[in-house]
Amino acid sequence: MGDTTLPEQPLVDALVFDWGGVLTVSVPEFVGAWLHAEAIDREVYGRIMREWMSRDALPDNPVYRLETGELTVPEFERLLAAELITTTGAAIDENGLLKRMFGGAAPDPAMVELVRKARTAGLHTALLSNSWGEGYPKDLLVELFDTIVISGRIGLRKPDERIYRHTLDQVGVDAGRAVFFDDAPVNVEAAQAVGMHAFRHTTADDTRVNLATLGVNL
Repeated sequence: MGDTTLPEQPLVDALVFDWGGVLTVSVPEFVGAWLHAEAIDREVYGRIMREWMSRDALPDNPVYRLETGELTVPEFERLLAAELITTTGAAIDENGLLKRMFGGAAPDPAMVELVRKARTAGLHTALLSNSWGEGYPKDLLVELFDTIVISGRIGLRKPDERIYRHTLDQVGVDAGRAVFFDDAPVNVEAAQAVGMHAFRHTTADDTRVNLATLGVNL
């Protein structure tokens, strides 16, 4: 017999996913490869990211302004390059910095297949991503998602609750009929605060298990 504790019918109509670290290989994996390739001091990089991305980060920090579209990619690259140092003493080329940083952010085949199955099954699929530029594989996004919400295009970013409500409006479902997956706990908590089902993504297998608790079997 199957697990009788799981719902027989889906409890959600829409599946919403982050991009980096959810539909791609993990962020530590691709960022770590970039740090190694350019001999960037990891402690310095980590300190800067904590200052710009932690829960206590000031709202006008460079990451905030990049993700809301207030800073252009070249402007952000200039600011970040000015903060970073290398272990070799070599200068850091600001031009194309983000493209190099995200160069290893390959799509995760298991997650791509999961989203494909969800869309084929008639579930509404949506992307909700904080953008560091527009380096998304556009053809793949069109294939996978019915709705695409990218922070820099609308001037809102996670974990601002308004971007979740905007996404729900675009999808056309109530919060309780949508589930959200993100690799950052603060973004998961914000989705839960607006009434969405939400889980921290770690692996495709774990996400599949979490979906099963909502009656979505992929």
